[in-house]
Amino acid sequence: MKIRNFLILLITILVFSLYLVSPVLAQGSGSTQTSGETDSGGGDLVDTTSLQNPLGPGNLDPRAIIGNIIRVILGLVGSLALAVFVWGGFTWVMSAGNDEKIKKGKDMMVWASLGLAVVFLSYVLVRFIIEALTSSGGSTG
Repeated sequence: MKIRNFLILLITILVFSLYLVSPVLAQGSGSTQTSGETDSGGGDLVDTTSLQNPLGPGNLDPRAIIGNIIRVILGLVGSLALAVFVWGGFTWVMSAGNDEKIKKGKDMMVWASLGLAVVFLSYVLVRFIIEALTSSGGSTG
């Protein structure tokens, strides 16, 4: 029974992870541009290649990179808490009047709700701190 629960949880995490990563995959990891110009003498082919920064333009600041990593981790933890909330509701609904399963389902939903509250509050706090650090980085007076 525990192995089945673990597999369901793992599949849910993978689905939510793909949902979070899909916009990045849709953009592509880089673009290659080739121009087929030749010089007047019929000489060499000019080949130019450019790569896009996967973090976005100008996001080489370590504070922004750490902020993005923290946002992704909080997103994964929030998805996990949401999955536990849904699983607790399912357990409660399928309890068939068994008091132990009802209590287990309610407890799962309560702890998942508290987990979501912690994730949301930590996201707000991290966002506030990262914006405060990045906005004050260039001003001296």
